[in-house]
Amino acid sequence: MDTFVLYCKSYRNDVLRARVLAESVARFNREGLPFYISAPEADLPLFREKLDGLAVTLIADEEILAANPRHPVKLMEELPGGLMQQIVKSEFWRLGLCKNYLMLDSDCYFIRDFGIADFMLDPDTPYTVMHEGKDLLEFAARKGMKKIREYYVKDRVKAQSFFNRPGRHYNYGPIPTICSAAVWEALAVNYAEPRNLSFADLIGLSPGEMLWYGEAILAYAPIRLVPIEPLFKVFHYKEQYEESVALGVTEAILAEDYLGAIRQSNWDRGLDLVPKKRRTWKTLWLKKR
Repeated sequence: MDTFVLYCKSYRNDVLRARVLAESVARFNREGLPFYISAPEADLPLFREKLDGLAVTLIADEEILAANPRHPVKLMEELPGGLMQQIVKSEFWRLGLCKNYLMLDSDCYFIRDFGIADFMLDPDTPYTVMHEGKDLLEFAARKGMKKIREYYVKDRVKAQSFFNRPGRHYNYGPIPTICSAAVWEALAVNYAEPRNLSFADLIGLSPGEMLWYGEAILAYAPIRLVPIEPLFKVFHYKEQYEESVALGVTEAILAEDYLGAIRQSNWDRGLDLVPKKRRTWKTLWLKKR
């Protein structure tokens, strides 16, 4: 079992983004950390074609879901993709491939060298992305996007309520973020299983897999909590990216503080395999958690 691996959940329309991510891993992964990508079984031939020549291990989403017997066989047919991806990403640990993993999305890409020390304090202690989301909230205040703060607080109050935790509202993302199998297992053993719930049930109760993860750390302390700021510069909205460009921010500047960057696929459509209908920022909140 590896101490740390990289893992991305993808699907066919993001395969070109996954290619860019895999190329950036090949360029900057100085210690050769194992890299896994999962996608629906029907999409794997396309991924094999588009990722040919890159050091990636492909896994079927169905294999990950089947590792939890509480999930019904037809789960992938019953839930929308936005919820399904959260379940798959939070169940990757059940395969027993690693003790910790970097949870990536297809629209991530690395911009500088990285190694295990960027993710682990020591062999037993992964860092935990944990902050108060002030960068996004300050941007939303400047742009008059009042609903963003409302949604941010509402989601966290709900997540905290499952653990009876008062106090500050933390953000345990955005993805990419570091996950410990010990935390997911503690959530399963201490919360889900006593209530006869699957991880799919948890996401149904409150979408936002990293809120469940972070609150489980505070509730059960399965790992030592060592908080860090986000690992990547995430441009949640096109307006954020345009503002950054206008200020003269380059990838070289970002690399001083971040391992990578994300121009989210909900607005940066250039790498869509098949063009998607454009959506407004108000419909995109699930991906901002």
